[in-house]
Amino acid sequence: MTITQEEFLRLLPAAVGGAPFTTSGGLFIHEYGGRGWRITLSPLPDLAHGLIRLARQRVEFAFCGYAEEEIAAFFRRFDLYFARGGG
Repeated sequence: MTITQEEFLRLLPAAVGGAPFTTSGGLFIHEYGGRGWRITLSPLPDLAHGLIRLARQRVEFAFCGYAEEEIAAFFRRFDLYFARGGG
């Protein structure tokens, strides 16, 4: 993703529907009722276009105890909040 860790953290609460999570560096963890998810951010080299530099992150997801349909719904909501437009 072309995003800073700070911007990712600002958008994440709405993107996960207000689910409580803990954070430590680039690790975001939600656990409730024997189920949970983990999102890991790892910095990548900036993307450069001439004088423009964009921060990038590798984003990895792990789910435990969720059905395929629930994971698909999670990503639909997540994508809505992190979609970038341009023109």
